[in-house]
Amino acid sequence: MELTFLGGARTVTGSRFLLRTGRATVLVDCGMFQGNPNEVVRNRVPLGFEPAELDAVVLTHAHLDHCGLLPLLGRLGFRGRIVATAATAELARIVLLDSAKLQEEFARREARRERRDPAWALEDDRRERAAFDAALAEFGPEQPDPEAELRAQPPVVELDLDAPLYTEDDAAAIVPRFLEVPYGAEREVAPGVHVTLLDAGHILGSAIVVVRAAGGPGQRSLRIVFSGDLGRPGTPIIRDPTPVAEADVVVVESTYGGREHEPAGVAVRILGDTVRDVARARGALLIPAFSIGRTQEVVWHLDRLLEQGAIPRIPLYLDSPMASRASDIYRRHADMYDEETARLLREQDTPLDYPAQVITRDLADSIAIARADRPYAIVASNGMLTGGRSVAHARNLVDDPGATILFVGYQGEGTLGRHLIDGATSARIGGATMPVRATIRAIDGFSAHSDEPELLAWLSNFIRGRRPGDPGVPSRVFLVHGDPPAQEALAPKVAALGLEVAIPRWHEAVAL
Repeated sequence: MELTFLGGARTVTGSRFLLRTGRATVLVDCGMFQGNPNEVVRNRVPLGFEPAELDAVVLTHAHLDHCGLLPLLGRLGFRGRIVATAATAELARIVLLDSAKLQEEFARREARRERRDPAWALEDDRRERAAFDAALAEFGPEQPDPEAELRAQPPVVELDLDAPLYTEDDAAAIVPRFLEVPYGAEREVAPGVHVTLLDAGHILGSAIVVVRAAGGPGQRSLRIVFSGDLGRPGTPIIRDPTPVAEADVVVVESTYGGREHEPAGVAVRILGDTVRDVARARGALLIPAFSIGRTQEVVWHLDRLLEQGAIPRIPLYLDSPMASRASDIYRRHADMYDEETARLLREQDTPLDYPAQVITRDLADSIAIARADRPYAIVASNGMLTGGRSVAHARNLVDDPGATILFVGYQGEGTLGRHLIDGATSARIGGATMPVRATIRAIDGFSAHSDEPELLAWLSNFIRGRRPGDPGVPSRVFLVHGDPPAQEALAPKVAALGLEVAIPRWHEAVAL
């Protein structure tokens, strides 16, 4: 039995883990690499397996870095089922269709630019080739000649970063392959591979994946637990992450290794203070936020603050068509809410809506926001300012002393969001370099990921009352979905619990 780390290895995106048992081949997550160009180019590297040979895919949740390459998988021959909760299946549909649309639009835009400026196109091709070669070189010491790997298995698409990885037709074609499974119900998804999904508390429908897998005849089953992205205890709307007490092997995220989030109460206070400051100054507030999870949480808190009289009622523009569709899905799955949000619903409250909200319906509505009377606030995707409507608003506001840009989530290395919160005095947006005159603020406490103490608390369930070697205590814990500094900070603390810990390389295969 073998586990190969095809993504999410020493990086926070592209989660993809391949389990081969001798009887079956199952993929846990099929995520897209995101962030800076050196990360994005990894989407062009060979997948590391033949999609037609896969028996099934198990999906932890619907964020693009966990589901974003599913349409490519289908285009290349995958014909199995994609196991996920009902909410994840619904959310993944809008995420994948939106991703495909954006890729096709980007390809058309880049083609027009290349026709206008052939010299720029040649230089862009050179950068793409260099980035691709650097990505191939990371396959690790077990593959000393990455070009040989490339020759043996050609890239999944032509080497052109401007070409879409897949089309809207590809995205639509993968949707019928979803198999919806409720929390807590074990299902055999491939010969000898049984899967149970448990609530991960990250976004609606997110799951911890518990795999019970048997190899050849006479071999005992192994219990492999994939944490997916673990949410934070006490996060509004959804329930807390499920404790898991037994495993042979654990694959756990490490996004915030070495860090402790500020208390949720502090985060809410900063949000309220920022809204009040913007209202007093008759300014404009931009909150870049991911469409699924973060947007709903921010609206939930603004609604509570307004209800408590802690902030004035200013217009709130919800400028993300995907976020609006995601909120509709959230409303349809009230059975997944935590007790506090369920209570608000019973009391006829509307916890996913802000009374002064204005939902944009098209691009013209989005553009018109810049002419609206101030003060106002905008929540727009995406959260790292790497694309989406938030970038257009940032271009309008970054050099405006009367504007505030408030970040409420993780900012990846190389992104415009990270550039701004690191104190940049200028920013390049849409081909133009502008001075940063807006107020830049960041809130850490709204993260949808467990911080280090919360990760250690979740892992401690595997050792509580037992010692290493006892039944149910993992023989190994693999740290994934984290940048190297975070993983290096977390690893010794996991080891201090009495658990053997490893940090796998990209495309590293480990015998179980």
